[in-house]
Amino acid sequence: MIPLGQLRQLPLWRLAARAQPHVRWLSNYSRPAYRRFSSNGRPPFWQSRGFWYAAGTAGTGGLVYYELHIDESPTGRRRFIDISPAEEEKLGQAAYLQTMAQYRGQIVPRNAPADAFVRRVAHRVIGAAGLEGDWEVHVIHSPEKNAFVLPGRKIFVFSGLLPLAASEDGLATVLAHEIAHQYARHSAEKLSQAKVLSLLYMLVSLFVDPSLAQLGRSMTSLLLELPNSRQCEQEADEIGLNFMAM
Repeated sequence: MIPLGQLRQLPLWRLAARAQPHVRWLSNYSRPAYRRFSSNGRPPFWQSRGFWYAAGTAGTGGLVYYELHIDESPTGRRRFIDISPAEEEKLGQAAYLQTMAQYRGQIVPRNAPADAFVRRVAHRVIGAAGLEGDWEVHVIHSPEKNAFVLPGRKIFVFSGLLPLAASEDGLATVLAHEIAHQYARHSAEKLSQAKVLSLLYMLVSLFVDPSLAQLGRSMTSLLLELPNSRQCEQEADEIGLNFMAM
């Protein structure tokens, strides 16, 4: 080792010559490539060829399933529905029982003026549209200005809507729109979309971020609770107007 005093007296070319072997050694040194392993010392499962074969098979099967369940709405719009009419009616019956329990004591009695009025207008629209089956009509005593139709031919009208409708024609317009939603199976369409969304979030949470699973459940619940899309609303308007014109 050269003393510090002598090192300061050496010319620069001598210092460079002495440092050159060390520089060559550092340039020849290559850091080993980093390779990520899982906790058991093996590469992550998603890096295996078998995983991608399985993913490709599942993806192809999913696309085939999706295409096989493409349905046309009454207006010719293509949409995905994988819920049968029988399943839809069963879900509607469950929602009907829940609604009747929720508004227990608020259901307007049969043959009361409001009930008779709504029932007369509803059957007028149903007859004009040529819809079959036994339809149930209920009036809920509430200031809420709303009406809805559940799968399985269950009609509910809030009494607060009646002054706003003002006449049989006004109420018929509202009921034709709500009946059109069920005629076009918009409830089944929304439930099918929720199933697809739930599956996508499950896959993302599995391979990207597990915390997204809760977000997926929240988004699916929100989709089911939100009103129908603008596209479905426009379609119900068109079908409802056709019902009124019959």
